Amino acid sequence: MRATVKDVARLAGVSPKTVSNVITGTVPVSPATRARVESALAELDYVPNLAARGLRNGRTGVIALALPDLSTGYSATVVAAFVHAAKRRGWSIHVEETGDDPGREQALLTRAREQQVDGLVLNPVLLESSALRRPQSLPPLVLIGEVDQPAVDHVWVDNPAAFHTLVTALARAGRRRIAVLGVMHSASSQLRVAGYHRALDDAGLPRDPELEIATRDWSAQGGHEAITRLLARGSTPPDAVVGLTDSLALGAIGALLRHGLDVPGQVAVCGYDDLEVARWTSPSLTSVSFDRAAIAEAALDLLTARIRQPGAPVDVRVVPHRVVVRESSGPLPLLPGP
Repeated sequence: MRATVKDVARLAGVSPKTVSNVITGTVPVSPATRARVESALAELDYVPNLAARGLRNGRTGVIALALPDLSTGYSATVVAAFVHAAKRRGWSIHVEETGDDPGREQALLTRAREQQVDGLVLNPVLLESSALRRPQSLPPLVLIGEVDQPAVDHVWVDNPAAFHTLVTALARAGRRRIAVLGVMHSASSQLRVAGYHRALDDAGLPRDPELEIATRDWSAQGGHEAITRLLARGSTPPDAVVGLTDSLALGAIGALLRHGLDVPGQVAVCGYDDLEVARWTSPSLTSVSFDRAAIAEAALDLLTARIRQPGAPVDVRVVPHRVVVRESSGPLPLLPGP
């Protein structure tokens, strides 16, 4: 027979309301109590009856997560973090890919307004090309990533600060021709390049347009092709390359090594995202790291609050970052954090 909330409550020694609070995440529960309830949920193989819950409270038990490109390693880690965080709250996740298509975003906003899903977590590419650019009635919605819409709750990593920290460390290590790889028309690119520019200015290094390297996408192939083209022109190579993603940086390392350049002896290389593969490449990749689980938890906390109180003030959460120094950059003299 299917276990009920009352069965879980008896086994955990708590009230059914406490079990419900643990499942939905709507009310804080002490770590010890949460652990007992989660243990009982696992032991009884409890599965929430989403259909019955929906009839009682008008909810579907499903939220939508929309990312621009599901083919990347970064997207895979984000989806996994959201699935785990949602499961603890008794939600299922519907995953969508939007690209840079406002039509797809608008369709998801419409579904949420029609209560086909309880809420939406959206990662737009650019505000000016997003469905959010025009005023409209919004459903429960949280943005993740770099696009900021002042009327919407938002969770992000401070990209300019992260790149300022990384490029400053490279400059303090003696690197003088620091290239940025992956420049394109997106909010992420604009903010990361802004941090790169500020670090160059602070270090007294010139901004060289040749070292601001555009790519067709943020893949390893895109990074490899862009660095190969740069080296083929015969100009002085950079002594450091900062990829706007780990994938770009890994592609850059391959191109540099094939061209006979030593990494990090002649060219230091760094990335952003700290994908698992960054630890296991040779040389291992220095990267900006941040906690995907923290992003998911913060976003779903905000979404839960927005569903309960649609008129509450907008909330913005900043997830901390750190630079993980590995072989590809050589030692870096990082400044202490704030």
